[in-house]
Amino acid sequence: MGLREELERVAGLARRLAAPGETLAGVLPAEPGPDSRVYLCAFVDEPGARSWVALDAEGEPISSRSAVRDAVSIAALCELAEETAAGGELERLRADLVTLRLTENPPGIEEAEAAALDLERVLGAPPRLATPSYLDAVGLATRRLEQALGDGGASPFATALKQGLVAVDELAAEVEGRYKLELT
Repeated sequence: MGLREELERVAGLARRLAAPGETLAGVLPAEPGPDSRVYLCAFVDEPGARSWVALDAEGEPISSRSAVRDAVSIAALCELAEETAAGGELERLRADLVTLRLTENPPGIEEAEAAALDLERVLGAPPRLATPSYLDAVGLATRRLEQALGDGGASPFATALKQGLVAVDELAAEVEGRYKLELT
């Protein structure tokens, strides 16, 4: 079964956990460690308040605080990495590189185009499974692109991720604070 089908199956299971007036807003798949698939399910009610529950691979609710926190953290970090890779404008950057190659053809342009294409391949198309190896692959492909573009100093991508850790912690606190079950 592919990830898209898994998400549809889990969404069906999660909808049964919706409180009156709530709807399932989304399901984020994460695998914080080997063989530890977690589906973070967000619910929203009419005023817009969110609540959360995490389901395991069998669709059973998870009550372990550390398992939920690990899943939220890797999902949020992967989302942040996707949004900040190549400044969040990968498609535009690729088009600009093509234009630059056609108009000026500076040395190293082919390497930069190849690195941008590699990053696009790593990012892939949704849905994506948030894993540490995916996060590493996005980071490596982004750094390769930064270096091909002549940025040999501090990585803007790494800086953005570090700055985003506050938002990751805030999301984890929200999930824990608005979790549908008691966390142990």
